[in-house]
Amino acid sequence: MENIQTITPCLWFDGQAEEAATFYTSVFKNSSIGHVTRVGEASAKVSGQVVGSVLAIDFQLDGRPFSAINGGPMFKFNEAISFQINCQTQNEVDYYWEKLSAVPEAERCGWLKDRFDVSWQVIPMVLFKMLADPDPEKSQRAMQAMLQMKKLDIDKLERAYAG
Repeated sequence: MENIQTITPCLWFDGQAEEAATFYTSVFKNSSIGHVTRVGEASAKVSGQVVGSVLAIDFQLDGRPFSAINGGPMFKFNEAISFQINCQTQNEVDYYWEKLSAVPEAERCGWLKDRFDVSWQVIPMVLFKMLADPDPEKSQRAMQAMLQMKKLDIDKLERAYAG
Protein backbone atom coordinates (compact mmCIF):
# COMPACT_ATOMS: atom_id res chain seq x y z
CA MET A 1 0.00 0.00 0.00
CA GLU A 2 1.30 3.44 -0.90
CA ASN A 3 2.26 5.70 2.01
CA ILE A 4 0.08 8.79 1.55
CA GLN A 5 0.85 11.99 3.41
CA THR A 6 -2.40 13.05 5.05
CA ILE A 7 -1.39 16.60 6.06
CA THR A 8 0.32 18.97 3.65
CA PRO A 9 0.91 22.66 4.43
CA CYS A 10 -0.56 24.86 1.71
CA LEU A 11 0.82 28.39 1.38
CA TRP A 12 -1.34 31.17 -0.12
CA PHE A 13 0.48 33.66 -2.34
CA ASP A 14 -0.51 36.58 -4.51
CA GLY A 15 1.21 35.58 -7.76
CA GLN A 16 4.46 34.34 -6.14
CA ALA A 17 3.76 30.63 -5.60
CA GLU A 18 6.19 29.37 -8.26
CA GLU A 19 8.90 31.87 -7.26
CA ALA A 20 8.56 30.86 -3.60
CA ALA A 21 8.60 27.12 -4.35
CA THR A 22 11.68 27.56 -6.53
CA PHE A 23 13.41 29.60 -3.82
CA TYR A 24 12.57 27.19 -0.99
CA THR A 25 13.69 24.14 -2.97
CA SER A 26 17.03 25.87 -3.58
CA VAL A 27 17.53 26.40 0.18
CA PHE A 28 16.66 22.95 1.53
CA LYS A 29 18.44 19.73 0.56
CA ASN A 30 16.37 16.77 -0.65
CA SER A 31 13.84 19.16 -2.20
CA SER A 32 12.07 19.30 -5.53
CA ILE A 33 9.24 20.86 -7.50
CA GLY A 34 6.35 18.52 -8.27
CA HIS A 35 3.14 19.07 -10.19
CA VAL A 36 2.29 22.54 -11.46
CA THR A 37 -1.37 23.39 -12.14
CA ARG A 38 -1.94 26.25 -14.55
CA VAL A 39 -4.91 28.60 -14.82
CA GLY A 40 -7.40 27.44 -17.44
CA GLU A 41 -10.20 29.32 -19.19
CA ALA A 42 -12.81 28.62 -16.50
CA SER A 43 -10.64 29.54 -13.52
CA ALA A 44 -9.32 32.64 -15.33
CA LYS A 45 -12.86 34.00 -15.62
CA VAL A 46 -13.53 33.50 -11.91
CA SER A 47 -10.13 34.52 -10.55
CA GLY A 48 -9.09 37.23 -12.97
CA GLN A 49 -5.75 35.46 -13.42
CA VAL A 50 -4.08 35.02 -16.79
CA VAL A 51 -4.66 31.76 -18.65
CA GLY A 52 -1.49 29.65 -18.39
CA SER A 53 -0.16 31.32 -15.23
CA VAL A 54 0.55 29.17 -12.19
CA LEU A 55 -2.51 28.42 -10.09
CA ALA A 56 -0.96 25.83 -7.75
CA ILE A 57 2.36 24.08 -7.30
CA ASP A 58 3.38 21.04 -5.29
CA PHE A 59 6.90 20.78 -3.90
CA GLN A 60 8.95 18.99 -1.28
CA LEU A 61 11.27 20.56 1.28
CA ASP A 62 13.72 18.12 2.81
CA GLY A 63 11.40 15.32 1.73
CA ARG A 64 8.25 16.86 3.24
CA PRO A 65 5.30 17.78 1.01
CA PHE A 66 4.11 21.35 0.61
CA SER A 67 1.80 23.06 -1.81
CA ALA A 68 1.32 26.67 -2.78
CA ILE A 69 -1.47 28.50 -4.56
CA ASN A 70 -1.77 31.90 -6.13
CA GLY A 71 -5.00 32.83 -4.43
CA GLY A 72 -4.78 36.60 -4.67
CA PRO A 73 -4.22 39.46 -2.24
CA MET A 74 -7.00 38.63 0.27
CA PHE A 75 -4.87 36.77 2.80
CA LYS A 76 -1.40 37.54 4.17
CA PHE A 77 1.07 35.51 6.19
CA ASN A 78 1.55 36.32 9.87
CA GLU A 79 3.50 34.98 12.83
CA ALA A 80 0.63 32.78 14.01
CA ILE A 81 2.03 30.07 11.72
CA SER A 82 5.73 29.35 11.33
CA PHE A 83 7.96 26.55 10.11
CA GLN A 84 10.59 25.26 12.53
CA ILE A 85 13.98 24.25 11.21
CA ASN A 86 15.75 21.99 13.71
CA CYS A 87 19.51 22.48 13.45
CA GLN A 88 22.32 20.37 14.88
CA THR A 89 25.17 22.89 14.46
CA GLN A 90 25.84 26.61 14.39
CA ASN A 91 26.81 26.26 10.73
CA GLU A 92 23.28 25.03 9.99
CA VAL A 93 21.75 27.90 11.99
CA ASP A 94 23.94 30.39 10.12
CA TYR A 95 23.16 28.85 6.71
CA TYR A 96 19.37 28.96 7.10
CA TRP A 97 19.47 32.41 8.68
CA GLU A 98 21.54 33.80 5.82
CA LYS A 99 19.35 32.19 3.15
CA LEU A 100 15.93 32.99 4.64
CA SER A 101 16.08 36.17 6.72
CA ALA A 102 14.79 39.18 4.79
CA VAL A 103 13.02 41.33 7.41
CA PRO A 104 15.57 42.32 10.10
CA GLU A 105 12.95 44.05 12.27
CA ALA A 106 11.05 40.73 12.53
CA GLU A 107 14.06 38.80 13.90
CA ARG A 108 13.74 37.67 17.49
CA CYS A 109 14.63 34.60 19.58
CA GLY A 110 15.44 32.47 16.54
CA TRP A 111 12.42 33.64 14.53
CA LEU A 112 12.71 35.34 11.15
CA LYS A 113 10.61 36.30 8.15
CA ASP A 114 11.64 35.54 4.60
CA ARG A 115 11.12 37.69 1.50
CA PHE A 116 7.59 36.29 1.10
CA ASP A 117 6.69 37.19 4.73
CA VAL A 118 6.65 33.53 5.78
CA SER A 119 7.84 33.04 9.38
CA TRP A 120 10.53 30.50 10.26
CA GLN A 121 12.09 29.36 13.53
CA VAL A 122 15.76 28.41 13.14
CA ILE A 123 16.42 26.45 16.32
CA PRO A 124 19.49 24.53 17.50
CA MET A 125 18.25 21.24 18.94
CA VAL A 126 20.47 21.64 22.00
CA LEU A 127 18.25 24.53 23.12
CA PHE A 128 15.32 22.17 23.72
CA LYS A 129 17.49 20.07 26.04
CA MET A 130 18.60 23.17 27.93
CA LEU A 131 15.08 24.54 28.37
CA ALA A 132 13.79 21.16 29.57
CA ASP A 133 16.55 20.74 32.18
CA PRO A 134 15.05 19.90 35.59
CA ASP A 135 17.45 22.42 37.16
CA PRO A 136 15.41 25.64 36.93
CA GLU A 137 18.47 27.87 37.28
CA LYS A 138 20.15 26.32 34.25
CA SER A 139 17.02 26.37 32.11
CA GLN A 140 16.22 29.97 33.07
CA ARG A 141 19.76 31.12 32.24
CA ALA A 142 19.39 29.55 28.78
CA MET A 143 15.96 31.16 28.36
CA GLN A 144 17.26 34.59 29.38
CA ALA A 145 20.15 34.29 26.93
CA MET A 146 17.80 33.24 24.12
CA LEU A 147 15.48 36.18 24.79
CA GLN A 148 18.36 38.58 24.15
CA MET A 149 19.20 37.11 20.72
CA LYS A 150 17.94 37.47 17.20
CA LYS A 151 19.80 34.61 15.50
CA LEU A 152 20.52 31.95 18.12
CA ASP A 153 24.16 31.43 19.05
CA ILE A 154 24.88 27.95 20.42
CA ASP A 155 28.12 28.96 22.20
CA LYS A 156 26.42 31.84 24.03
CA LEU A 157 23.46 29.65 24.95
CA GLU A 158 25.76 26.93 26.31
CA ARG A 159 27.82 29.44 28.32
CA ALA A 160 24.69 30.96 29.84
CA TYR A 161 23.28 27.50 30.57
CA ALA A 162 26.50 26.43 32.32
CA GLY A 163 26.55 29.59 34.38
